[in-house]
Amino acid sequence: MLFKAATVAQLSQFDEIIDVRTPAEFAEDHIPGAINCPVMSDEERVRVGTLYKQVSPFEARKVGAAIAARNIARHLDEQFASHPKSWRPLVYCWRGGQRSGSMAIILAQIGWAAHQLQGGYKAYRHQVLEDLATLPAQLDLRVIGGPTGSGKSRLLQALATAGAQVLDLEQLAVHRGSVLGRLPDSPQPSQKGFDSQLATAIKALDPARPVFIEAESKKIGFVSLPDALFARMHASPCLQVEAPLAARVAFLKQDYDFYLAEPERLVTQLGFLRNVHSKAQLDAWNAMARSGDFDSLVSELLVNHYDPLYRRSQGKHYTAAQQPLSLPALDDATLAEVARQLAAGV
Repeated sequence: MLFKAATVAQLSQFDEIIDVRTPAEFAEDHIPGAINCPVMSDEERVRVGTLYKQVSPFEARKVGAAIAARNIARHLDEQFASHPKSWRPLVYCWRGGQRSGSMAIILAQIGWAAHQLQGGYKAYRHQVLEDLATLPAQLDLRVIGGPTGSGKSRLLQALATAGAQVLDLEQLAVHRGSVLGRLPDSPQPSQKGFDSQLATAIKALDPARPVFIEAESKKIGFVSLPDALFARMHASPCLQVEAPLAARVAFLKQDYDFYLAEPERLVTQLGFLRNVHSKAQLDAWNAMARSGDFDSLVSELLVNHYDPLYRRSQGKHYTAAQQPLSLPALDDATLAEVARQLAAGV
């Protein structure tokens, strides 16, 4: 065998990580930093798989080899043409089989120090799940709780700017956590993709220093938090942010300005509350959105929906060592000063 094998533990030793799976497989999840150079397109993989099942493995391999050869030749012409002889690539597919083997053989024959990932993506995924099951217990978490609109996410950003360690779950999930938390034109990652990003973020943290994290439900939009992290969050001390209602309304109008610009998008999202509020109530809120009366709408949503929901959940979640954190306002200057004090341990 011309190429060598490498393990998941050796990922950092290579100049480039090449994922030769289909674009659809790559889009669902991939090793962070990897580039996609598929040896088969999504349609070509279906074609070869159909031949394998309906005709014979031999016929499938003949067709598959021709497809892979053409695609690898294209990658050599376009993607790899300028790489020097010292280039060290790591190639992987689903489980370290023929797709990555065919690419690695050709790269090695050219003269590059090509390696194939043992076990492929499957081995990497196993390591991610193991990391998510074990690493959270090592973290010294400081949970930031508080009702909707109290500036928790913005405080996390200010803490990061102040030099504190932060694990921003909503940023990783591309979702703000509530029924109105879906971000416009920004799809959430798959569960596997979220897991990969989360594991990478956790491994980058120093367990000897505190890590600030926002209180979250088990699910953020369509992705779920790993059990070990969720349990660690609930066992950690919690800062409960308190802010005046007027400040929260102003903050939410600024933070969700895309809803103000497109009221019908907001009306659509409010429709998801139809199981917990009457048609008359939803009609009234929809009318406020369409007329631009956002001060009244946001205030009513907080008082009549989000705050009662938060109070009901308070006795069940994040009850360990709660400490109030009163904020007179939620402007950038106030949040920056509070973050500076928290980062300094004041």
